[in-house]
Amino acid sequence: MARVVKVFRTLRNHWKKSTFAVCVLSYGGHWLYGKHCDNVLRREACIEARAFGHELIGPQEHLKKAIVILNPAACNGKANRLFEKNAAPILHLAGVEVKIVKTDYEGQAKKLMELMDQTDMLIIAGGDGTLQEVITGLLRRADEETFSKIPIGFIPLGSSNSLSQSLHLVSDNKVQHITSATLSILKGETVPLDVLQIKSEKEQPVFALFGLRWGAFRDVASSISKYWYLGPLKTRAAHWFSSLKQWPQTHQASLSYLAPVPRPPDLPTEIPPRPNLLYRIYRRLNNYWNPPIEGVLSLLKTFHHIEYSLWILEGAGFYDIDNEEYEAMSVEVRLLPRKLRFFCSAERREQLAQAQ
Repeated sequence: MARVVKVFRTLRNHWKKSTFAVCVLSYGGHWLYGKHCDNVLRREACIEARAFGHELIGPQEHLKKAIVILNPAACNGKANRLFEKNAAPILHLAGVEVKIVKTDYEGQAKKLMELMDQTDMLIIAGGDGTLQEVITGLLRRADEETFSKIPIGFIPLGSSNSLSQSLHLVSDNKVQHITSATLSILKGETVPLDVLQIKSEKEQPVFALFGLRWGAFRDVASSISKYWYLGPLKTRAAHWFSSLKQWPQTHQASLSYLAPVPRPPDLPTEIPPRPNLLYRIYRRLNNYWNPPIEGVLSLLKTFHHIEYSLWILEGAGFYDIDNEEYEAMSVEVRLLPRKLRFFCSAERREQLAQAQ
């Protein structure tokens, strides 16, 4: 008992050192627990991937080939380590023949796509910038009709991974986010996505998945990081100072567009089996007594794609294409419906199917 009292007395007499030690031990314990959880996630993902590697293949079949376009500079230079620790082991355990191509500078992915050979799948490991470069280089090819049919996987390794939120379930854990995205590639569930073709008079076309953003809100969004020291108030501060600097904020442009064109039907990849005779009789009788509502048919035809032109005055600043900055200039924008197929989780695929 005397020893316990002595310990408490020592802690009380040196309360500053005791407080500091408690903080250090708490932080260290939390850090170690996080590392342990990450290792558990990696182990579970590798066990699941190993099941794909144990599947038998026929004598005439070959191992699936995948080309990985990896941007080591993504996520402040951490992308290569993140890929090697969290994604590469899963692909190798699944028996995928992986060819990793690393980019050395900005824009190189576009040139690499011109030299890409035929493969079973294309995997993009990086952020929004890497993704845009790859799809732009892919769709600029003369034989893009053939190569655009290759399913594409996206492993989120960048500081900004906007597409990943549409393809996979959102997770605050970086390791879980990467491993789940890699496992989605192995499971083979895909979803078709629309692509924007943005073309100017001087440059080659740029292809995007999200859109073109131009105007006051875009300009403010690009300056938010300057007010990092204001914490949660940095967004409001950026809008406030921008309004004080220039009010009213005006951007002059001219927009013209063609009449909407019906979207092509999304044809199934496999022909469904013909229902049995009793079911076909039941369906005809049901349609006779309860005819389908015309509103449902018209709703299915409301998805359209349009083509429009945007004329912007010279010196109008910059706009963003898939979160990448470009000098603002007049462009023609065309929507290419269901142009590319991306690997996604089964849950996200069901949600996207219900939304359509």
